Amino acid sequence: MIAEIGQFALALALVVAVVQSVIPLIGAQRGNATLMMIARPAAQSLVLLVAVAYAALTYAFVVSDFSVTTVAGNSHSLKPMLYKVSGVWANHEGSMLLWVVILAVFGAAVAQFGNNLPLSLKSRALAVQGMIATAFLAFILFTSNPFLRIDPAPLDGRGLNPLLQDPGLAFHPPLLYLGYVGFSVAFSFAVAALIEGRVDAAWGRWVRPWTLAAWTFLTGGIALGSWWAYYELGWGGWWFWDPVENASFMPWLLGTALLHSAIVVEKRDTLKSWTILLAILTFSLSLLGTFIVRSGVLTSVHAFATDPTRGIFILAILVFAVGGSLVLYALRAPILKAGGLYTPVSREGGLILNNLLLALACATVLLGTLYPLLLEAMTDGRDKVSVGPPYFNATFVPIMVPLFLAMAIGPYLAWKRGNLKMISRRMIVSLIGAVATIATTFLLIPDGPTLTPFAMGMAAWLFLGTASEWADRIKLFRAPPRESLRRLQGLPRSATGMTLAHIGVAVMIIGVAGSSSWQTESIQVLRPGESVPVAGYDFRLDDVRDGTGPNYTLQRATVTVSRNGRVFAELYPETRFFPVAGQSTTEAAIRTTPFADLYAVIGEPDGSGGWTTRFYRNPLVPWIWYGALIMVAGGFLSLSDRRHRVGAPRREKSPQPAISSHPAAAE
Repeated sequence: MIAEIGQFALALALVVAVVQSVIPLIGAQRGNATLMMIARPAAQSLVLLVAVAYAALTYAFVVSDFSVTTVAGNSHSLKPMLYKVSGVWANHEGSMLLWVVILAVFGAAVAQFGNNLPLSLKSRALAVQGMIATAFLAFILFTSNPFLRIDPAPLDGRGLNPLLQDPGLAFHPPLLYLGYVGFSVAFSFAVAALIEGRVDAAWGRWVRPWTLAAWTFLTGGIALGSWWAYYELGWGGWWFWDPVENASFMPWLLGTALLHSAIVVEKRDTLKSWTILLAILTFSLSLLGTFIVRSGVLTSVHAFATDPTRGIFILAILVFAVGGSLVLYALRAPILKAGGLYTPVSREGGLILNNLLLALACATVLLGTLYPLLLEAMTDGRDKVSVGPPYFNATFVPIMVPLFLAMAIGPYLAWKRGNLKMISRRMIVSLIGAVATIATTFLLIPDGPTLTPFAMGMAAWLFLGTASEWADRIKLFRAPPRESLRRLQGLPRSATGMTLAHIGVAVMIIGVAGSSSWQTESIQVLRPGESVPVAGYDFRLDDVRDGTGPNYTLQRATVTVSRNGRVFAELYPETRFFPVAGQSTTEAAIRTTPFADLYAVIGEPDGSGGWTTRFYRNPLVPWIWYGALIMVAGGFLSLSDRRHRVGAPRREKSPQPAISSHPAAAE
């Protein structure tokens, strides 16, 4: 009965989404405030209905109702409760329902907190949100219904993919979807602005917090997924340029560009057309990622769909959303007036350079991701190519270098016209620090890759430049501590958040460069009691014992790590076998220090008393996660700035009259 309630709620949600898509648009076109105001209760009703449906599916997983096909195919009675709950979205049907739930939450948030938005813009934006919800609700109901029954019901389910039974991946998809779907708000505002033919500084202010929220969640989701791959898959790496990884990385790149471009719209009332285009393309890449993962065009631990009907449906949504919005952009963008003038050496010029480099980097990732898929599709699978790390390292990295160098200079630039002589004086400390870092790295590790010291110097340049600009704002060490504290209290949180985000990038560069260049790997067969040296440490395999878990059997090794004759750490890597799924997984054992990870993996026995083992020393890899955490913290700190709240302009005290559809009426 609970499943049928969820099914009915989804069907009713589709009807509400259609109403939200159509009625407010008609009202905005006719200048009818009554019709426009239907958008708010429709958005609020939609989120309640999809929440009921999601709660019904969650209940079915928690109580192990195997008469529901989705539960029978993706759960098991012996599964721990955490993975019963996370199993709701660890499958195609449930993950798409989560997608719609998050979409409805964002729409309801716009309806609830966007009270100071012009009624016509708000109603049109919510109507676009309703159109997206309509498309995906139809997709779920007609091709991916999570509430279908199976008769007779099996005694138990087939279980969840063992690789997904991990705390890190339990929370990775919701964070990722909060980022993906969050960009739909910027997309909806962009389409609404194109329909109205009006983009101004207030529009930039309204778009920025939603973009910032989506960017922050997506940053956290990508970092969590990378961390999961690092410790769960047992290959010692944290990024492989897999198409599924790229699917989340591409909207992050354009979303970063959109976040900076919206600043120019708000502060200088320029770059309007470009910012609108970025909003469209960022969400389009989110939809493209959904198509790649959910259409069955590739096989991955993340890719659940194999039915070509689903792929065609998602492709139709993609074509309609992207094609329709780009056609609208082509028709309406020329009427958007440009803003003020500025010189190339200015804050505007720096942000434009930022946008161009990020867009170019995204294009290289897009080409490397789609080319193998398109070639295989066009040749009916006869021709297959593999585009891997060598391509991306050779194309993506050189584009990012000038971006990182410019990031330290950008905050020093003034609006309209910058002063290079003044900037060069302020960057002396950063330059000295960068040169000193390069020299020190060469001296400490003279036989390492030649470019790595320069990467470390670039990180020092960015870190010192960013920190110095923030210190200048509060006159740190140049004024009494009380004065600096007063200035800090008066400094906008968004400025400090930006500083944290840029520092996080610098810290991440250190981690990426160190782990990529100085990793030490040792693969061998060891018998209990034997040891092998790895980067100054001795790894000794003491024993391997059998054990059991909640829904798996395991073999756990004890590895003692010594240095200079003293025990440094004990590691316990495992291999786990899940009988229901018939699959094995590796559980790496990691000892983290501030500057390196010691990493151990136990493999298969050789049949003569030995075990395949892999040991790594990964220098500075923890700094990747530190950098990501700092970036996320910077994003949330910026979001707490009251100037980033939607509707920062004061609401009119008098009742708002009906608004004409003519753009001039909204002035």
